[in-house]
Order: sequence, then C-alpha cells, then structure tokens
Amino acid sequence: MAEGGPLGLLVFATIFVLIGVLAFSIRLFSVIKYESIIHEFDPYFNYRVTQYLTKAGIYEFWNWFDDRTWYPLGRVIGGTVYPGLTLTAGTMWWVAQAINIPLSVETVCVFTAPVFSAFASWATFLLTKEVKGTGAGLTAAVLLAMVPSYISRSVAGSYDNEAVAIFALVLTFYLYVKTLNTGSLFYATLNSLAYFYMTCSWGGYTFIINLIPIHVLLCLVTGRYSSRLYIAFAPLVVLGTLLAALVPVVGFNAVMTSEHFAAFLVFVILHVVALERYIRRTLDEATYRMAFTVVVAIGTTGAVVLVGILIALVAASPTKGWSGRSLSLLDPTYASKYIPIIASVSEHQPPTWPSYFMDINILAFLAPAGIIACFRPLTDSSTFIILYMITSVYFSGVMVRLMLVLAPAACIVGGIALSAAFETLTRSIKYAPTAPPALLLPAEKVRARLYKYFSPMQRSLGFETVVFAGLSSPVCGMQIRIRADPSFTRYVQYLYIG
Repeated sequence: MAEGGPLGLLVFATIFVLIGVLAFSIRLFSVIKYESIIHEFDPYFNYRVTQYLTKAGIYEFWNWFDDRTWYPLGRVIGGTVYPGLTLTAGTMWWVAQAINIPLSVETVCVFTAPVFSAFASWATFLLTKEVKGTGAGLTAAVLLAMVPSYISRSVAGSYDNEAVAIFALVLTFYLYVKTLNTGSLFYATLNSLAYFYMTCSWGGYTFIINLIPIHVLLCLVTGRYSSRLYIAFAPLVVLGTLLAALVPVVGFNAVMTSEHFAAFLVFVILHVVALERYIRRTLDEATYRMAFTVVVAIGTTGAVVLVGILIALVAASPTKGWSGRSLSLLDPTYASKYIPIIASVSEHQPPTWPSYFMDINILAFLAPAGIIACFRPLTDSSTFIILYMITSVYFSGVMVRLMLVLAPAACIVGGIALSAAFETLTRSIKYAPTAPPALLLPAEKVRARLYKYFSPMQRSLGFETVVFAGLSSPVCGMQIRIRADPSFTRYVQYLYIG
C-alpha cells in the first residue's frame, strides 16, 4: 500500500478519501435539486420507528405494539422488524446529540444511506485488496461508488434496510476472506460480529450463511483444507448462529429453518476432515487404517442419524422448512402459484436483459474478464469471489431486487479486470526505484544465472549487447541495469528486485 514511500502513501490516502466523498456526494442529487425528504412507504415506516426509538428508548422499542400499523390488527414492532437500520440511525443521532450537533432525526435518516455507501465502497476496497491487491481494490471501490444498481437503493432519503445491509454484506465477506488468508481468530470473531450486524439489518443474511458453506465445501472437495479454512468457518457457524438467534425477528429460525441447514452440514463435514487429518498426522500407517475404519463407521452412523433428524424436521413443515421468498428464489414459479402477494410486488419480478446494462453498465462486459483473471492464480479467496459472482448472477436473474446483491460482485470482478488491463498496459512505464542495488554480482555470474532465459537470438548477440539494447528487460521479474565500473576490467550487473 505504501510501495512508493511517503509520496505513494499520500496519493493512496487521497484517492481513498476521495472515493468516499464521491460515493457520498453522488447520492445527494435529490436533496440538492428538491429538498431533504424521505422517499416511499417503507422508508417512512422506518423513520417513524426510529422516531419512537429516540424518544422512548431501546427497551420500550423492543416491546412496542404499534396499533396504527397493519390496522386494525396492529404489529409488535420489536419482534417483526430487522432492527439494524433503526439502531444504526438512532445511535448516530445519539452521538450527534452527545457532541452538541443539533441534527433532527429526519436529517439523520435522510443521510444514513449516503454515509454507508461510502463505508460500503471502502469495504469493497478491503475485500478486493485481499484478493488481488491495492490497485484492483481502489478500482472496485470507485466502481461501487458509481454503479447505478447500488445508487438506486442508497440515494439520500432512501431510508430502507438496504441502506446499511450492503455495507454489512461486503464487510462480512471481507472479514471471512481476511480470516481465510491469515488464519487469525481475531478476524474470525470480527467476522461473526459483522454477520450479526448483517442479520440485524436485512433478511438477505441467508445469502451469507449459504454462500460461505458452499465455498468451504468446494475447498474440501478440491483438497484445499487447511487450518485457516477451519478457523474462518467454524467460529462463524457457532458464534454467528448464537448471535443471530438473539435477533427477535430471527430467533430459533437460526437453527430450525432449512436456509441454515447447509452451514450445519458443512460444519460436520469440516470436522470429519479435520479429525481425519489429525489422526493421519498422529498415528502410524497400520494404526491409522484401523482408526480410520472406526471413524468412518461412527461418522456414517452419526451422519445417518443427523440427516434423519433434518428430514423429519423438514417434512413436518408444509414448505419443507423454507420461507416463501427463499422458495421463490429456488423455484421462480413458486410465488406465482402459491403466494400471489409476493409475486405481485414489482421488485420480485425477474429482470429483463436491458436491466443488466442499465443497472451495472460496462460491468456486464468486464465481469467475464474479471472471472478469468481470478483464475490467474486460483486461490481460496479468488475462488470465493468467483462463487459470489456466479450465485449473485443467478439470484438477480430470478428477482430484480437482488441486482443490489450483484452490484458489489460485479464491481469487484470488474475492478480486477480493469486493474489487470492497466497493469499490462503500463508495465513499460512504471517508476524505476532509485534505491541502492539489492544485489551486486560480477557480469559472468549474472550471465550464468540468466543465460537460460535468453532467446537464441539474444544469446548470439552477446550478453552486454542484449542488456544495452534493452532486450532482456525484464528477466524473471527483475529490472536490469548495467554500467562500466572503473575498479573492474569487465562490466558489473546490478539487479533490482521488481
């Protein structure tokens, strides 16, 4: 990140801050042109709930029965809404009041989405940087700041759950990939907390708790098991599920519905693989074979019992343990057949082809190139990005509302593609370092080491001729410089690690 020294760090910090300013300011058009107001019905309901929270306090909020909503039935607000958005805006208002900034609750609600769009752009930078480096991260962050699909849900006054949920989604994915790369239990704990915040914010948290197990299972099938993979997934399932169950609107659904069973199944498989690796590492070959037979027998019995319990639980539900919206994603015709009220909502309809070009623009063309770049080289983190892109494309094709989930994935792979293209096009004009030589060798030793990388034509020209002509630069990722040293009768080769 600071490859260019203090100047490079300053340039990076400036770009990083400007990305946040761009993401925030580009969403203020409605406020500048018209006035600071809240748009649409759901944002007004969320605004009313936030007003009650700031006036009555959090304990009254959890127990609030609103007799004016769903009239004449009424609604228990604390147990039927995702509280993340309301608690976030309420906390921002309380902090503003504590430091004597006279902001109204309405003003805080209006500007919550633009503020968190800047946070989402920065989180996208962190996620992409973990996969492909700083350049790809900055490019992806700029793209997310400007992508229309995300702007439509995060303009000033759009006070809905997605205002903070996309930030929570990208942050959870970043911390998972960070844990996967480092094997740090600290980041694993932060990942569980980010998942808890996502659970509080939006029902789309089920996308996280299904995508990550799919990635873990893919790593296990392809023989990429490691302790880092275990640390990245196991604490998320245990701690994340316990925290999710604390959200009133989720409750025991965190362990009783089919949307969460994939995580539990992969959790068991992961421990079976970890136990097998431990036994193989500890015992000799003969003892290992005997122990492996016992473990397989016990594991198979346990798996049959567990699957039987899951089947019994699923069979007891008319919808097989799935919610109506989840079944609509798995079977696009389900809602039109059985739940017309879901199918009647326009944002639950499948998108048209022009929607992709209107919502993500040039990213529709950059995404395939970005996926190809993720294969070079193929790592655990790049595999996760590929899975994220593929699954989000499918779900966005079922429900136009989920173009919002596709936007970060498209920006990430688009940023990777653009960064790879820029790196290729600017490779010949990169800044040459002026630091002292990292390695000093006589010419004949350099010739012996690098001779095998030269083409037959270069070999026929001679080593010094080739170097002076620039035909050998770069060789093996090194920048080559040569000069005549007065203290030697021959040329001296300076190698700088590139």
